[in-house]
Amino acid sequence: MKITNPKDFGEAVRKKRKSLSYTQGYLADVTGLSVSFISDLERGKSTAELGKALLLVNVLGLDMEIMSRGESEI
Repeated sequence: MKITNPKDFGEAVRKKRKSLSYTQGYLADVTGLSVSFISDLERGKSTAELGKALLLVNVLGLDMEIMSRGESEI
């Protein structure tokens, strides 16, 4: 999935969380993040802290990758 804005990022996180049948409360317990932070992130709030967002992504088993526009993965 190509992420171009905070809303796309939040939707990807929410989709993965739900596919794992995790609640926001469960993720909050596992990561030490607040339910409100997870909720804000999933709704695409643009002020979410990157470090916390990356922690959540890692716990969900997702990988983040940055590449130049137009590049494709080989």
